[in-house]
Amino acid sequence: MGQITQLPSVNIFGYNFQITLSLIIQWVIVLVLSLLIAFINLNLKKIPDKKQSVVEILVEFVGKTVEETMGKDFKSFVPFIGTLGIYLLAMNFVGVFGIKPPTTDYSVTLGMGLITFIVIQGYTIRKAGIIHYFTGYAKPVAVLLPINIMERIMLPISLSLRLFGNMFAATIIMELVYGGLSGITWVAQLGIPIPLHMYFDLFDGTIQMVIFVMLTMINIVIISEH
Repeated sequence: MGQITQLPSVNIFGYNFQITLSLIIQWVIVLVLSLLIAFINLNLKKIPDKKQSVVEILVEFVGKTVEETMGKDFKSFVPFIGTLGIYLLAMNFVGVFGIKPPTTDYSVTLGMGLITFIVIQGYTIRKAGIIHYFTGYAKPVAVLLPINIMERIMLPISLSLRLFGNMFAATIIMELVYGGLSGITWVAQLGIPIPLHMYFDLFDGTIQMVIFVMLTMINIVIISEH
């Protein structure tokens, strides 16, 4: 599991756009998920087969989770929450294949945090109106204005740091394990790390996705009703 390496940059409209390995991995994930979605959408039936049944169960689960966590008025967020969860899960799970997850790159987790931040602010403005949105920063009393602004700004930072910190720590532990086993014999690297991959890549990766998604849903409700 090597470090994220920087590849040649691309100049776009005078801006030096740096391509990283984590970015390429995300492109591959997006491509694979897009192809998977295209395959799932083929030959949809009124009476679902096994493939369609699994997808419908997943959609119903996401819809039920959103309804129970956010309320019936937020059903429109089901596609966003479902996509967010699947994408984070895919990025966290690539560690199983010996690839460093993109979520160990802080620019990636910060980007995910900013997406959540923009969605929350945009939805709140649409729901409450631009005037009520800005006056809401001074509630319940005007003296809390600086604190409310800071709290809003810190949301994407806290989300990104929590995800990055946990995934990066898990990757470091796995690298230490492989480094230690390499000093014994290469055979040891084939079997011993498997349970650790199950925990750090699959279990911990799932937990971090759930935390990120749950905090996103909670903040959407709280901030939109401020």
